[in-house]
Amino acid sequence: MPFDFPAIYKLAGDLAASSQSRYFRLLKAEYGLLITASVLSLGFSTSKVYFLFSVLVFFLSLACMLFRMWDKPEQDWYKGRALAESVKTSCWRYCMRAEPFFHSSDISIPREGFREHLLGIFRSNRNIGHKFSPSIGVDHAATGSMDSVRLSDLHARKNYYLKLRIEDQEEWYLRKAKHNRRASFAWGVIGASVYALAIILSMFKLAFYENFFYPMPVLVALATSIVGWAQIKKFNELASSYTLTAYEIGLIKNKINEVESEESFSDFVNESEQAFSREHTQWVARQFS
Repeated sequence: MPFDFPAIYKLAGDLAASSQSRYFRLLKAEYGLLITASVLSLGFSTSKVYFLFSVLVFFLSLACMLFRMWDKPEQDWYKGRALAESVKTSCWRYCMRAEPFFHSSDISIPREGFREHLLGIFRSNRNIGHKFSPSIGVDHAATGSMDSVRLSDLHARKNYYLKLRIEDQEEWYLRKAKHNRRASFAWGVIGASVYALAIILSMFKLAFYENFFYPMPVLVALATSIVGWAQIKKFNELASSYTLTAYEIGLIKNKINEVESEESFSDFVNESEQAFSREHTQWVARQFS
């Protein structure tokens, strides 16, 4: 198990996770209501209750859209993840004695530097500061387990970083790349099936024009929702990005055998952390594109 992270890391991660969940729940509700509205538009009844229900569905769809635009949960998701990743990479640098928290005979010096660094990160993300409790304990930013890892010898820290950071991240990116490739294929098949069904039903409509039920509004809503969902999730882009990042991590991992001093290990850790930060920066850019 890795060391215990400062409280701000968990708070930022929880904010990102809850905001992401809320964002996708709202989108699912919008798409679900859109499809429901398309079904109701087929006119299965002429009663007032039926039309009132149709109006209610459209009203709920509008309410979901307006609430999502006002609440902007995706913004808290991106900012929360950015803060969590910044704290995480700083913690690993501190524990591995990498710059700017290099080796010192007095641990209070890098510990104070880490605390100030963490405060700087928090201040640069003050636009989401109101989401957190004021008692997050930045005065004791470096946890006891972090100090224990930092005080271990070079060989122990090399193995620790290799197993719990490098290889863990490599496995995570490979797993996510595989998941996104599968999801991309699955949603592609679903989308193609809807289009194929629309073509088949159109042909039947041409052949049996008068007596054939043709749910075109429903098919259009389904196709639109599928395309929109696939674009929002960016399955293909993420699969490619995660695969490349995993490959880059694999190349970096091999360099650890060349590390023989504190200085070279510091350089190695910073190179690795920059690779992780670069992927995250690209991820944020894709979300805003």
